[in-house]
Amino acid sequence: MKTKRTISFIALAICICIAGFAKAPKYVFYFIGDGMGLNQVVATQYYLRSCKGELGITPLGFAQFPYTGIATSYSGDSDVTDSAAGGTALATGHKTYNGAIGVDLNANPVTSIAEMAHRSGAKVGVATSVTINHATPASFYAHQKSRNDYYAIGTQLGTSAFEFFGGGDFADNINPNDHSAPQLYDLTREAGYAIVRGYDEYKDLKGKQDKVLLIQKEDAVENTLPYAIDASKKDLTLEKVTTAAIDHLYKKNHKKGFFLMVEGGKIDYACHANDAATALQEVVDFDNAINVAYKFYKKHPKETLIVITADHETGGFTLGNGSYALNFAALQAQKASQAGFSRIVNKMRHDSKDNVTWKQMQKALTEYFGFWDTVQLRERDEQALRSEYERSFTGEKNVKMAESLYYRDEPISALAVRILNRIAMVSWPVGSHTAAYVPVFAIGNGAEQFTGQMNNTDIPKKIAKIADYK
Repeated sequence: MKTKRTISFIALAICICIAGFAKAPKYVFYFIGDGMGLNQVVATQYYLRSCKGELGITPLGFAQFPYTGIATSYSGDSDVTDSAAGGTALATGHKTYNGAIGVDLNANPVTSIAEMAHRSGAKVGVATSVTINHATPASFYAHQKSRNDYYAIGTQLGTSAFEFFGGGDFADNINPNDHSAPQLYDLTREAGYAIVRGYDEYKDLKGKQDKVLLIQKEDAVENTLPYAIDASKKDLTLEKVTTAAIDHLYKKNHKKGFFLMVEGGKIDYACHANDAATALQEVVDFDNAINVAYKFYKKHPKETLIVITADHETGGFTLGNGSYALNFAALQAQKASQAGFSRIVNKMRHDSKDNVTWKQMQKALTEYFGFWDTVQLRERDEQALRSEYERSFTGEKNVKMAESLYYRDEPISALAVRILNRIAMVSWPVGSHTAAYVPVFAIGNGAEQFTGQMNNTDIPKKIAKIADYK
């Protein structure tokens, strides 16, 4: 009798525990590292270890989450996805054609997980390090046949009525087909949003507005957030945007919780440029943003789910060049992105009235890449740099810029990055996307569902089921 009673109490306790854990999470974080394949993650960990002068890896915070998996990323019309189809798959659970935003293969609108969360009563935020109407963030609130119709996408930001948006700025604030049409800034304000520029301006808002769009200051160099390697302390960062998003969504009547998507969009930009040092620091920056969510999770462990993945891999990033070694320590010498050093070279051109000397260029290459100082060059590397200098500054009148998907850079900047990549013993076979697996990491309530191999469309479906979004 005693044994039966003991068993009954155990069974009851198990049932109570199961019932407790079966409760849907109130707070859902969905992080997407654009272009972040498996090698981008492991390379960053090698890089962090090399900063200590040691072999091996120093784990990123999110790479230590207890549940991990891998996902395929093919689109509805290609084995290699673009960010629009990849973002749509991760947002809606539907495969679509490359270039599509929030629509299926027949261009019919499909509901995103953010829209489902909002419909279920949750507060919703969408944040990114690139433009707020770029492919991945747009996939969560817009429905357009083409990712390139930035103005039309931007008009749907306000009509979504999501409580928080954050990012660099708008792409195409003005309608390119009708300059008399209202600017996106005006339409967003009319929809009830406070547009705040910079983190300090957000803090000054002090919760007075229900809906917020947080973007870069007006004097920003780009309409994206700066690369982490180029950023100053005054710049808006993905970490600050994530902090503001949580602050706004949590204190604004959080009884039904919130859903927040955060994209590390400039990982992809750096990988398109094949700029290893910049890409790895973008992954670190992404990890810093995730850590903000992790701190929130630590306070609300039973009510929070965090899922991290990527829309695709960019660049075919390869670790090793056949010599059975890596030299990530060399990447520590790089102090500016390829695009950032191009701006420095442009300023040198301007200040010298296009009369930059080789000695001045050597000094800049030493300062920003460590050449002839901490990084020793082969004779042919030095010759290549000198030849490019002569071609760009004393020879051809029309310099052919180094073009990647998002930048047109000075050729000597692109050459310096290529040389440093070779010294670090990493390589890039392409400047576009690949069909490689992407990683999945998860922690919190329901995180055990994100293990093994899955399709990218499985991820939002799992989140919706776990969070009970309808």
